[in-house]
Amino acid sequence: MTAEPTNAPKTPAVAEPHIARRGLLFIISSPSGAGKTTLARRLLAADSNIEMSVSVTTRAPRPGERDGVDYHFADRDAFEMMKSRGDLLEWARVFDHHYGTPRAPVEDAIHAGRDVLFDIDWQGAQQLSEKMGADVVRVFVLPPTGEILEQRLRTRAQDSDAIVAKRMAAASAEISHWPEYDYVIVNSDLDQSAHALHAILTAERLKRDRLLGLSDFVRDMQAVL
Repeated sequence: MTAEPTNAPKTPAVAEPHIARRGLLFIISSPSGAGKTTLARRLLAADSNIEMSVSVTTRAPRPGERDGVDYHFADRDAFEMMKSRGDLLEWARVFDHHYGTPRAPVEDAIHAGRDVLFDIDWQGAQQLSEKMGADVVRVFVLPPTGEILEQRLRTRAQDSDAIVAKRMAAASAEISHWPEYDYVIVNSDLDQSAHALHAILTAERLKRDRLLGLSDFVRDMQAVL
C-alpha cells in the first residue's frame, strides 16, 4: 500500500460559525425524591454552557451547604424586603420556609446568551413562565412508582419522619401539575433520564426564535452566493 506524501496539501480548517443566541431558563420540577436534583447535577457536569440559579431561602443551612453557592441564606425580614423591591422573579413557601429567585443574575445571563438551570417546584415554574414567557423551558420529572418515591424519601438521613410524611402528602398535589410542563421524564433509569434531559436542552437551544444572529448570518451568506 502506497503511503500518502507527507507534503500533500491539507484541507483548510473551517471555523464554526458563531450565531448570537438568547439564553433560556431551563426548569426541572418534581415531587421531592423523584430525582430532579440528581439530574440537575448531572446536566451541570455534562454541559459547561448552563449555570445553576442560586435561590434565596429563609431556612437554615444543612450540613455542608455554603452561602452563595448552594443558597443565599436570609432571614424573613430580608426576604420580604427583596419581594417588595421587585428583586425576586418568583417565590414560594415550602414546608414552612420561603424560597425565591434573584432577578438580576438571571436577566444578565439571558441577555448574555447563557442558560440558567432551575430546580424549583410548580409554583415557581408558574411565576417564571408568567414573567419570562418564551425564555422558559419546563421539564417535569416523575418517579417510576409511588412506592419507590416513598422509599427514596425514607432513605434521606437529613429528613425526619414528620418531614417525610409532609412530603408524601404533598406529592400527589405536586404531580397533578405535570400538564403545565413542556416535557415529562419518568425517572426509572438515571442514565437514560439524564440523556433525555440533555437532548431536550440541545433541541431548545436550536429553536429559530432563540438564534438572534440567524438573520444576519443568512444575509451574509446570501451576499456571496
